Amino acid sequence: MKLLIDTNIILDVLCNRAEFVDDATKIFKLCEVKKVDGYISTLSIPNIVYIMRKELESKKVKEILEKLSLIFNIVDLKADDLKKVANLDFKDYEDAVQCVCAKRIKSKFIVTRNVKDYENSQVVAIKPSELLDMLFK
Repeated sequence: MKLLIDTNIILDVLCNRAEFVDDATKIFKLCEVKKVDGYISTLSIPNIVYIMRKELESKKVKEILEKLSLIFNIVDLKADDLKKVANLDFKDYEDAVQCVCAKRIKSKFIVTRNVKDYENSQVVAIKPSELLDMLFK
């Protein structure tokens, strides 16, 4: 099953966000052991680096990015994607980019905590807990 993992899920693990880290870590593990095919968009990388560089040295950020590339497939951002994004009715540009990337790779779901931001998405957005319930029930 292909899944596009939203940036907030990655940051929940990397920043150890108490309320969200447990489910996000389980999603990481599923991707790491290839129980699901986890993807992150190229757009997520600069956002992750921006946040991590505030707290970590460049060397540590580089190590984290290398580990992420072992766990997740990285979806290229194409010029055609940006044209498609321009035609979507999304409040947040980044969310629209995630949606277009998810559709292009034929992702089953977008895994995010911000499900409401994807109301107009052609790919269904679900919370990590919903995915885990679906997989383990």
